[in-house]
Amino acid sequence: MTLTHLQRLEAESIQAMREVVAESDNPVMLYSIGKDSAVMLHLAMKAFYPAKPPFPLLHVDTTWKFQEMYRFRDQMVAKLNVDLLTHTNPEGVEMGISPFKHGSQIHTDIMKTEGLKQALDHYGFDAAFGGARRDEEKSRAKERIFSFRSDQHRWDPKNQRPELWHLYNTRKHKGESIRVFPLSNWTELDIWQYIHLENIPIVPLYFAAPRPVVERDGMLIMVDDERMPLNPGEVPMIRNVRFRTLGCYPLTGAVESDADTLPKIIQEMLLTRTSERQGRMIDHDSSASMEKKKQEGYF
Repeated sequence: MTLTHLQRLEAESIQAMREVVAESDNPVMLYSIGKDSAVMLHLAMKAFYPAKPPFPLLHVDTTWKFQEMYRFRDQMVAKLNVDLLTHTNPEGVEMGISPFKHGSQIHTDIMKTEGLKQALDHYGFDAAFGGARRDEEKSRAKERIFSFRSDQHRWDPKNQRPELWHLYNTRKHKGESIRVFPLSNWTELDIWQYIHLENIPIVPLYFAAPRPVVERDGMLIMVDDERMPLNPGEVPMIRNVRFRTLGCYPLTGAVESDADTLPKIIQEMLLTRTSERQGRMIDHDSSASMEKKKQEGYF
């Protein structure tokens, strides 16, 4: 039987998930509510059907996600009857860390990276699934599917294990953990085609619609709630926009688009020549910023 391209990717991802469950003591799936998380969760439901996935979902909540993302998260957890853990860095909350006051770098370091490390340590997880893909960004392109982290959750790009013939060495040194990326070999187009093929629910923000935005630093930032301070003379404009990638709303730029259905989004992907992460401010903090973040514990 000849498998299609998407079927081969699906099989590779499911194999990685089953390998982790067989070899690790306490796995978890990082759930950031975006399209990659939606595909990863769908694959997990398939991999262990008819049982539930034998691990919980973990959402590291910065408190700055889009309101539609929170609603979608709660709907999916209720619909699929999966276990969800949420963690917010209490020190960051106490300090009042905000992307508006402190900027993207400090906000990401404290609320995302430190929050993630706190949660992994608190629950004792030794393996964590993430939805990162190699085509997203250059530092992710060189990371293995099974990415080993030190007891301080640090990644050493010069110390990675070979993964020949889809064989994975899951043996860990004391204190080590593994970040596992089942979608490593998928592209953005693969993700959208699979979502369309499998009819996977996604956050409505991915579809074009009239939304209130302001233009800052060449990016269209959606005014999602009353916490967003407007600059003097700044008035939100209603534009037909959608999001190619989702994160904290003050740090995520929208793109003008008329793609309000999955076929239209796929057509747009076939024609675009820009990276999906061009709308993520955290990727523009400094040269090689993503690799630095990953070395410090970011997923």
